[in-house]
Amino acid sequence: MWADIVLVLGSYIFGSIPHLPLLAKLRRVDLEGDFHENLWYRAGRVIGVMGVLGEFAKGVLPVLVAKNLDFGLATIAIAGLAAVCGQMWPVFSRFDGEKGNSIAMAVVITLTPVPGLVAAIIIIIALIIRTAPRLIAKSGKSGDKSIVGGPYSRSLPVGMFISFLILPFVSWYFGEPAEIIWCCATLYVLIMIRRLTAGLSEDLKASRDIGSILLRRLLFDRATVQWRR
Repeated sequence: MWADIVLVLGSYIFGSIPHLPLLAKLRRVDLEGDFHENLWYRAGRVIGVMGVLGEFAKGVLPVLVAKNLDFGLATIAIAGLAAVCGQMWPVFSRFDGEKGNSIAMAVVITLTPVPGLVAAIIIIIALIIRTAPRLIAKSGKSGDKSIVGGPYSRSLPVGMFISFLILPFVSWYFGEPAEIIWCCATLYVLIMIRRLTAGLSEDLKASRDIGSILLRRLLFDRATVQWRR
């Protein structure tokens, strides 16, 4: 039992490591708003890619360590969830972290590869929808638009929404154990809670249209006031 507690707590702390601010400090740049976007443009694309890879590592390593140490499936799943919670509500950053999409997908693919990859198809489609207009604009020389890591697009957060929504059903279809199905369902709930609540007080000060605020957050991971997109 104590080993399970240490694993879950360690996974949460590992997920809480503020690797994005640390990478920014290496290049002596300030981060505000969207950390990934700021790293991409201010610290360089290599650092930006390292930031994304760091998030995937936070999701992959706790699950792999737990598997190799022969922990029970429920404990492995909880460890993955703890790492995601660490990324979203990190103890080192006053419990105000990132969205958790990348680390959550890393947890799922490591925990249950086939359902995870099937759900990832939705995200890939969303990325294509996001990128295609930029490729066309680039080929037509209509401005200096970034193809990769460019400005905000609604397609990707909607793709994430659908992908994590279908994950429990895809896991069930492929006959995954109940622990996996509940883990996927919990990940969806956690991601939606983060979308709905991060910076909500600022939005409520700017607008009283609560319904529109919550809908934009839920579907587009976006709201009236700019925050970490």
